[in-house]
Amino acid sequence: MAVTGTVPPQAAPLRRERVRAVSVPQVLGWIGAGWRDTRRAAPFSLFYGAAFVLAGFAVTGGLALAGLEYLITPLVEGFMLVAPLLALGLYEVSRRLERGEPLDWRPILTCWRPNRFHMMTAGLIYMLFLMIWARLAVIIFAVCFPSQPTDWRSLLEVLPTLDGIAFIITSTVFGGALATIAFVTNVVTLPVMLDRHTDFFAGAALSVMAVARNPGPMVLWAALLAGITGLGLALGLVGLVVALPVVGHASWHAYRDLVVPED
Repeated sequence: MAVTGTVPPQAAPLRRERVRAVSVPQVLGWIGAGWRDTRRAAPFSLFYGAAFVLAGFAVTGGLALAGLEYLITPLVEGFMLVAPLLALGLYEVSRRLERGEPLDWRPILTCWRPNRFHMMTAGLIYMLFLMIWARLAVIIFAVCFPSQPTDWRSLLEVLPTLDGIAFIITSTVFGGALATIAFVTNVVTLPVMLDRHTDFFAGAALSVMAVARNPGPMVLWAALLAGITGLGLALGLVGLVVALPVVGHASWHAYRDLVVPED
C-alpha cells in the first residue's frame, strides 16, 4: 500500500536563484517554529529526543566502563556532525504538520526509503566525518599527552598545564574547522533530500549557496544550534530530550525559508 506524501516529486534545478535571502528575525523565528512543532507533535518529538539521550548515556557509559573516558568529549562533539541525519524523522514530522497530513509512526520512521540510495550515501558520508574526527581527536590527545591521563580526575589535573592548553587550542582549531565544513554543507541538505529526493551532493551545493548568500544570518543560526544543543548537554544530556527536537524542527523551517518552493 502506498504511503501518502512519499511519491518522489520532480526536483527543481538547484541554481543560485533557488536560494532566498533571510533576515535575523526570520532566523529567530525558526526556533519559535521548532518549539511549536515540538509541542504539537510531542509524542513523536520527545520520542526522538529521548532516543538520542538514551543512546548518549549508553555510549558514554560504555566508554567509561572500558576506561576510555578521554573519547567521550570528542564523540559528544562528533555527535553534532551526524545530528542532521539522525533528525530525519523530525523533518518529516514538520513536513506533515505543514501539509496537514496525519502523523503516523510508520511513514515517519521510514521517511528515508523513497530516496534510500541517496540517504544511504549521506549516511556513509556522515559516518566518514565522524570517523575522521574521532581518529583526529585520538591523535591530538596522544600527541599532547604522552603519558595519557587514566581518568577524569587526572585529566582535569593536566588541563591547566602547557600540554593541556595545547590540547584545548589544537582540538578547538581542528574541531572548529570540521564543524564549519559540516555546517556549511548541511544547512538544508537533509531536508531537501527528504522533500525533493535529490542526492547528497546537490543538497550540499544548495547549502553552500544558502550560506554564501546569507553569511550573517547563518552565523547566528550556527550559534543558536550550538547554544541550544550545548545547553541540553550542560543539563547532563537530559536537556537534549527537548533541545534536539526543537533544533530538528527548526531546521525544517530554515529550509522552507531559505529554498524557493518548487514550481
